[in-house]
Amino acid sequence: MAVTQEVYGKSRDGRDIILYTITNSKGMKAQVTNLGAILVSLWVPDASGKAEDIVLGFDTAEEYYDNSCFFGATIGPSANRIGDASYEIDGICYELDDNDGGNNLHSHFELGYHKRMWDAETSEDSVIFSIYDPATLGFPGVKEITLTYSLTENNELKLHYYGTSDQPTIINLTNHTYFNLDGHDSGSIVDHEIKLNCAKYTPTVPGSIPTGEIADVAGTPMDLTSFTRIGDYIDDDFDQLEMAGGYDHNFCIDGYDKSLRETATVKAAKSGRVMKVYTDLPGVQFYAGNFIKPQTGKGGCTYNKRGGLCLETQYYPDTVNHDNFPSCIFGGEGEDEKIYDTVTVYAFE
Repeated sequence: MAVTQEVYGKSRDGRDIILYTITNSKGMKAQVTNLGAILVSLWVPDASGKAEDIVLGFDTAEEYYDNSCFFGATIGPSANRIGDASYEIDGICYELDDNDGGNNLHSHFELGYHKRMWDAETSEDSVIFSIYDPATLGFPGVKEITLTYSLTENNELKLHYYGTSDQPTIINLTNHTYFNLDGHDSGSIVDHEIKLNCAKYTPTVPGSIPTGEIADVAGTPMDLTSFTRIGDYIDDDFDQLEMAGGYDHNFCIDGYDKSLRETATVKAAKSGRVMKVYTDLPGVQFYAGNFIKPQTGKGGCTYNKRGGLCLETQYYPDTVNHDNFPSCIFGGEGEDEKIYDTVTVYAFE
């Protein structure tokens, strides 16, 4: 195992943006940066042992200051959507940035964690990013957040999130990497097969805000409980798919009990790569890249609609506004303190 680093660019305030490279002895390599704690590249061997970069992204650090699709980004303090861009904690109403048709998406497009500079330190197999966040953007509490990226000899990329706050607040982080198991520049993921260990999901209204219902996937195109080619049902005449342009929904993880559980498996027949996702969180947002607009990515390739898929482990979207959803409120002091401490693993075969 080894971790190296190099200057990747300059931040908007003139600081060095650093690219960290973690490698193992099995031919796997992860590259992460202190701008946004972004996963820039992930090199994974295929069935024949050939390693390719399987995540969408950009060649230069500066391009991540645009990044309207959130390629590789660490989203926080609140991932996904909050309805009406507002919520209450202990009777106090907090207003958020209205950046998504009357709702809030991913906290703030310019000031969220994905465009902040993080502090960093390294060990022999990991990079530990940390950020200090005073009460900003409509999220109370002085927050201290760490995210540790680790690579194992079993070809696992492990993300360990840890957060505290001196007041009750929303902490709901996720990673927004787009995966294409045939290679980041290989076109559509509709031929990938996916299996989710999720018998229920949270239906939405237009604008992708959950209704509050936790619905069965059985008998609908949302049933991905056995291996399903992504393209088989994504364009079906089904209101949930039509509203979201395809799969872009939160699925509820079977048997959620805060333990690490196998949540999703994705297979690519062309390359033979298999990715399994494990998490101790209650939900996973499966997004099939329905709104990737044509743009230039790494190596000058063009990314298009459905060129990658996301599996964003999380508390449910708008969970703060639904008493029947798992709570994403953390922080406080003394006996009431609640620590945010969660792990997600992307494992490759």
